[in-house]
Amino acid sequence: MTRMRLKFVQAFIDSYGTARHYFRRPGFKRVPLPDLPGSPEFMEAYQAAMAGERLVGGIGAKRSVPGTVNAAVAAYYHSLSFTNLAPISRYQRRRILDNFRSEHGDKKIANLRREHIQVLIAAKAEKPGAAHNFLSAIRSLLDYAVKAGLRHDNPALGVDKPKQRSGGFYCWTEADIAAFESRHPIGTKARLALGLLLYTAQRRSDVLALGRQHIRDGVILVRQQKTDAMLAIPIHPRLQEILDATPIDGLTFLTNGKGRPFDPNDFSHWFKKRCREANLPPKATAHGLRKAACRRLAEAGCSANVIAAISGHRSLRMVSFYTKAADQERMARQGINAISPDARGDQVTATEGHN
Repeated sequence: MTRMRLKFVQAFIDSYGTARHYFRRPGFKRVPLPDLPGSPEFMEAYQAAMAGERLVGGIGAKRSVPGTVNAAVAAYYHSLSFTNLAPISRYQRRRILDNFRSEHGDKKIANLRREHIQVLIAAKAEKPGAAHNFLSAIRSLLDYAVKAGLRHDNPALGVDKPKQRSGGFYCWTEADIAAFESRHPIGTKARLALGLLLYTAQRRSDVLALGRQHIRDGVILVRQQKTDAMLAIPIHPRLQEILDATPIDGLTFLTNGKGRPFDPNDFSHWFKKRCREANLPPKATAHGLRKAACRRLAEAGCSANVIAAISGHRSLRMVSFYTKAADQERMARQGINAISPDARGDQVTATEGHN
């Protein structure tokens, strides 16, 4: 079996002859990795370390002036409200708040007012999703600031959430899926990526962490990074066909050109190119396949709870959107078929006979 080199992993043999592995990435915590590379314990710890855990404040953190945005953000990173988040959520929130304090770090956290936040939200109006995530991060930061006695109120609570685009991410159609499959046959990495996304209904980050070690007796085991939920998903026959036909040498099913696990953003760029090769709409993304998987389940008559058991959605609001749409179309078809000429043949003939 080909031995795979994992990025930022340092390995050595200690004085007792035991193999030791550490995650060492510039600007991040030094993290000991349990067991051996390829084991579920090792890969879970490695993926968590890759997802975040940047050192608080970095160089110069000790020079943060008490009462400033810089100091509040650094302290917030040590709070339970932050550390209790899933690794991927910590990583995403840290990116938002690090950008915020790079622009406003020297200002007093107590002087931040509602109108300031509204201006910052308005500047992101063209990207409702980014504006929504920014508001959530600022609300959490200011909630911590109130609890820590850094200010008396949370002005972000009075700011309306940005209006999200109707429908959110583009949901792949059956024509989109067929076009991609036609361009990328079984046995290619692109088809493997599509199969994993479409037949597990998981997020990009969770699919990228999957490998042979997560399969047990025809079931693929997924621990979702965002929710920490553990899912057991039976492998679809088509996905099994793809797995059997695709060469897989690494610890994860999907690897980059160097044989290492994909960085999520790098994967998105790579997958976007594969979509362009299949002449798909520009808005077709990896996340849209998660929506397509939920759509297919709804159209097959699955309930919202059944779909959520596969996708891992905590809220049934989005899942219910698919089931309602599928039910509406199904009932509309039944209604139109009921009054079609074929269905009303005898009645139409009888009526015409009286004229």
